[in-house]
Amino acid sequence: MRSLYLLLLTSFCFIASISNGYSSNQANTISQFWSLQEYSKRNEQQRQSAPAFAKRIADPAEAYGLGERKVRIAIIYPGKQASDYWRRSASSFQARLREIGVPFEVQQHFSEFETNASLQAELISSVLKSDPDYLVFTLDAIRHQSIVERLIARGRPKVILQNITTPLKSWGDKQPFLYVGFDHVSGTELLIDYYRQRFGEEKAFAVLYGPRGYVSRARGDTFVQAYADHEVRNLKASYYVGYDRVKSANAVNKLLNEHQDLAFIYACSTDIALGVLDAVEQNGLTGKVITNGWGGGSAELDAVEAGILDVTVMRMNDDNGIAMAEAIALDQAGRGHEIPLVYSGSFELVQSSDSKEKIEALKKRAFRYSK
Repeated sequence: MRSLYLLLLTSFCFIASISNGYSSNQANTISQFWSLQEYSKRNEQQRQSAPAFAKRIADPAEAYGLGERKVRIAIIYPGKQASDYWRRSASSFQARLREIGVPFEVQQHFSEFETNASLQAELISSVLKSDPDYLVFTLDAIRHQSIVERLIARGRPKVILQNITTPLKSWGDKQPFLYVGFDHVSGTELLIDYYRQRFGEEKAFAVLYGPRGYVSRARGDTFVQAYADHEVRNLKASYYVGYDRVKSANAVNKLLNEHQDLAFIYACSTDIALGVLDAVEQNGLTGKVITNGWGGGSAELDAVEAGILDVTVMRMNDDNGIAMAEAIALDQAGRGHEIPLVYSGSFELVQSSDSKEKIEALKKRAFRYSK
């Protein structure tokens, strides 16, 4: 185990050193991944298993009749954000496991998203000492890709990658146990349609990305490619602000000072959206410069219902926790052929003009376990 830790630590430290001079070719780009549609076309097992698996998630829980051996699960989440996505995921995951009768024990760790490389190596090494059957992790930056590759090659624990639904091309047939979440491109397309219907094609806008990595590119670059017009130069600026409310507000103060013609600021996360709202209010521009949420957690929905946030794309949040539970149960029951490599949950567009009844119904559906 110590040799594995040293290997991980060396890998992470190298990645951290090159990340200080971060350039675009060092980030995960969208072209490195199969879209869910592309992967489904290429993979018959995905096509055949996905519909029944999705139905299993939507249906009420059914017990599997497994033995008494406890399944050991380690969860490492970047959960210290305003978004409650990660905590609701962990809650719904464990609630569904209990409901379908899977004996389990969980080690759960929430870290800052941008935890430095050596600390992340120590955390992963620590959870591996308990020899878990499954590790729930994420894949957004180069340092994540390196560690996941090594875990897949090791063969144990089985790796569940959350918040990503697009298989990495370079891994070929050596993929993790499961990709699970809500497709970032699909959610972004709902927001593209919203902004086009509201503003047309040429309104001035800016983009605030999260940290450099896959999620920011999938959410931010997808929007820019669809809405930016090079002839009219309507994209006025873009900044990477991390998942940081204060940095987001500071960036918006700068934007509003330099670009008085902004119609909206596209936000790539909950923390960013809240920072935008802070700055817009401070500048007396509430209702004149708008923004969007991304994810539709409690903080965003409260702002929508208060009429402060105009729109968000809302994940049916708990479905991804349920998907992880069902995949583990099927695996433990020897029914691995029924598990698709990728599960992507659904979205709903929520607007401040929506009725309270509609929003409450969506909450009931999205948060059916993590109330």
